[in-house]
Amino acid sequence: MGMNALAGVRVVDLSHVIAGPTASHYLALEGAEVIKIEHPLKGDILRGGARDMLDDGISIGFASINGGKQSLAMDVKHPRGKALLARLIETADVFIENFRPGAVARLGFDYEHVKAIKPDIVYASISGFGQEGQWGRRAAYDHVVQAAVGMTLLQGSEDQEPIKVGFPVVDTATGMVAGQAILAALIRRFREGKGAYLDISMAQAALQLMWPDAARAAVTGRDAPRVGNRGFSGSPGAACFRCADGWIATAANTMAQFRALCETIGLIKVLRRSINARQELLLSQDKDPAGAVEAQTPKGMRIQSPTYQALNRGRQRPAGACRPCADRPGCLAAWRLSGGRRPTEVERDAGTGRRAVQGGRPRSPVVSARCAVRQIAPAQ
Repeated sequence: MGMNALAGVRVVDLSHVIAGPTASHYLALEGAEVIKIEHPLKGDILRGGARDMLDDGISIGFASINGGKQSLAMDVKHPRGKALLARLIETADVFIENFRPGAVARLGFDYEHVKAIKPDIVYASISGFGQEGQWGRRAAYDHVVQAAVGMTLLQGSEDQEPIKVGFPVVDTATGMVAGQAILAALIRRFREGKGAYLDISMAQAALQLMWPDAARAAVTGRDAPRVGNRGFSGSPGAACFRCADGWIATAANTMAQFRALCETIGLIKVLRRSINARQELLLSQDKDPAGAVEAQTPKGMRIQSPTYQALNRGRQRPAGACRPCADRPGCLAAWRLSGGRRPTEVERDAGTGRRAVQGGRPRSPVVSARCAVRQIAPAQ
C-alpha cells in the first residue's frame, strides 16, 4: 500500500498515451486525486488502440497506467467545455499536458492562462524535445526519440543495424521524471506557496537513462562501443550464454566473481588462463573475451539443473535465466518477490470507485468507455 502522501492533492490531467498518464499514475499511487480528461468521442488513443484488450474493450496498456483515476469526457474546444475546465482548474493543485508545443496555447490553457486562474498551480508540459529550440515543435514518439539521441546505436553489436529497446522505455522514463519533478514542485509549493512551470522532454529523460554514454560522448566526442549482451566490465564471465534448455545471464564482473563462476560450472582451464592473462581476458574491448567462456561452457547444462541453482546461491555468483516477460517464473515472479504488486493491480477503477482486484486475477482497472467517463460538453 502507498503512503497516501498526496492525499488531498488534485491533478487535472489533459495528457494522453503513455508519458503524461505515467506521471499522473505515480501521483495517483501516492494518494492524489487524478482527473483524466478525454475527448467524448475519441478518448485516449491508448484506451482501445491495442492488440491485447481487457473486458469492455479497454486495452491492458491503458488500464495499467490509468487505473485509480477519475475519467471525465470533455470537449475542451467547445465553449462550455472550456468554461468547465477553467472551473476545474480553480480547484486543482497540478495541471499536466503533453500536446505538441503550441497546441495547448491555442486551446487557451497554456501556463500563463492557467496561472491566471490558479496562481499557485504546478503546471507540467511534457513534449518530445522541449518547448523551445529548433526541435521544439517536432512531433515525437518513443522509438523516434530513441533514434534521435543515439540509444538505438547502443543496443546490439557493432555489425548490427540500429536496435530499439523492446518496450516504450523513453515514454515510461519521461513519465517517471515528470512525476519526480511534480513532487519536487509540490514540496516547494507546500513550503512557500509558489507554483511552478515544468518543461519536461522525452529527449532529456532518454539522456538521463543514458548518462554514462551521453557524458562520455559530450566529453570525448566518441560513442561507447556496442557490446551486445556482454557486461560493461568486459569480463568474460559477464554475458549471456546458451544452455541446453535456454539462456542464462551471468554478471561475474570482478575476479572473485569470475573465479566462483568458473569453479561452479567446472571451467578450471578458463580460470587458470584468465589468471595468467587477466588484462587480456577481463579488460579487452576489442576482442570477444566472453567467447573464451562460451566455447567451453557445458552446453548440456540446464537452467533447472543443480549447477544452475548453485549459481544463484551466494553473493559471488550473480546469474539469472533469460525468460520471456509472460513466463510466470520470470517477470511477474520477480515483481512479487521484490515486494511489488502486479502492474495492473490498483485500488480503484477509473470513474467507478470499485476495487480492481479480487482474488489472484486482476479485473480490468477501467470498466468501459461508456461507464468510466461522463460526457460534459458535446463535440463540435
